[in-house]
Amino acid sequence: MNIAKYIDHTLLKSSATKKDIKTLCEEALTYKFYSVCVNSFFVPYAKLLLKGSDVKVCATVGFPLGAVSTETKVFETKMAIDQGAEEIDMVLQVGMLKSNNFEMVYEDIKAVKACMGKIPLKVIFEISELSDFQIMKATQLSIKAKADFIKTSTGFSASGATLDALALMKKTAEGKAKVKASGGIRDLNTALQFIEAGADRIGTSSGVSIVEAQIAQH
Repeated sequence: MNIAKYIDHTLLKSSATKKDIKTLCEEALTYKFYSVCVNSFFVPYAKLLLKGSDVKVCATVGFPLGAVSTETKVFETKMAIDQGAEEIDMVLQVGMLKSNNFEMVYEDIKAVKACMGKIPLKVIFEISELSDFQIMKATQLSIKAKADFIKTSTGFSASGATLDALALMKKTAEGKAKVKASGGIRDLNTALQFIEAGADRIGTSSGVSIVEAQIAQH
């Protein structure tokens, strides 16, 4: 198994510089990661650096809080796609989910997906803020809104992905959406555990050390 093809090579810190993004893209080309995941501001630059390669550009939307208006998320999504984003990772409206305003959460995801055409949409839950019931509900709402992936975490909250939450998301999704594990996955053993548990994609800023560890084993 080539673990690099599972990895969205990620840099989402607010302090990320142009030089940092250049390094990220160069690493993605060297190690043949599935994509780079960047804040939407850096999409044009990442697209330029990865031109002619198989590495995709993934952009975050409404990141990291999810607490902007639906109209803002739609605008950011459209702009990111126009500038070359090939996947979108949006943060759902966590506060509205916790308020049991499920219709608003659904409409928020639906509106973003509706403006994307066939480009894959990943919906970020922030599992550390949610109960099991809320994780199940978020999964159901995401699938109803035609999301392609559900994703555990932003990596900016108290904790990241857990195997228990991944199992719950996978079970609830019943194969109708793929699952991305993200947040706190920093070594090969952890990445493999999540893949074995059913993760279709791994979001990590430690992609280089993970792939090098796999190479060293062989």
